[in-house]
Amino acid sequence: MLSQRIKFDKLLNTRDLGGMSAADGRKIKPGKLYRSGHLFAANGADLEKLSGLIELSVDFRTDAERTEKPEPAIPGVHYLAVPILEEQRAGVSRDKESFEEIRSKMVHDAEVAGRYMIQTYECFVNNSYCVGQYAKFVRQLLTERKKGVLWHCTAGKDRAGFATVIVQELLGVPREDIRADYMMTNDFLEPEIHSLTEMFLRFPGVEPDEASKAVAYLFGAQEDYLNAVYGAVQKKYGNFDNYLTQGLNITSEEREKLRAIYLE
Repeated sequence: MLSQRIKFDKLLNTRDLGGMSAADGRKIKPGKLYRSGHLFAANGADLEKLSGLIELSVDFRTDAERTEKPEPAIPGVHYLAVPILEEQRAGVSRDKESFEEIRSKMVHDAEVAGRYMIQTYECFVNNSYCVGQYAKFVRQLLTERKKGVLWHCTAGKDRAGFATVIVQELLGVPREDIRADYMMTNDFLEPEIHSLTEMFLRFPGVEPDEASKAVAYLFGAQEDYLNAVYGAVQKKYGNFDNYLTQGLNITSEEREKLRAIYLE
């Protein structure tokens, strides 16, 4: 069983990790851990539903993204900004400057776009600021809450996607389920990727096939990206457990606490 999509009027990629197989034959408790894209588009009904589901919303977006599309206030929900990146990165952060970089450079060369995204995923592991921010996020999960915690970036694919990998690894989710859950993002973001492709095709000098491939690399989930991030972990830490303990400074006792809180 993979994460389950929660239906909202305006939110495409909001999912509950509950029910996923985890350590010692246990499963992740439903209603505790949610991954999502940004909440800016949420309407009144969506916000009311979120209010009933979560107590904390962790926003991984950059300052520019949050300024352009601020998080709406959700009754009873604490908001925490934990930007994963120090600066904009095209395809990951979705602000005006990043879109201009895509239009002028990457949409004309899909291979450049793909390599850029692989470097971004490696940055999640190798950049000390990114590592520190992910560590800050995990520490928020050590507080037991009656309702759930939701984390999001813009699309819920890259920064939130790797945060989800971290949570799943901490809780002992099988690697094949982690991969399948990451790739399932494409099912939910297909309408958005289609709209983005149409948008970039309107610009002069854009070759349709190349642009379509570039947009898929920039805004879709790719197995190569997970391979890159796991490869970066292997190269720097030896294995993922070492990344959790040495990179994120999660002790074995804290890991057991996380499993006690979120597994059943």
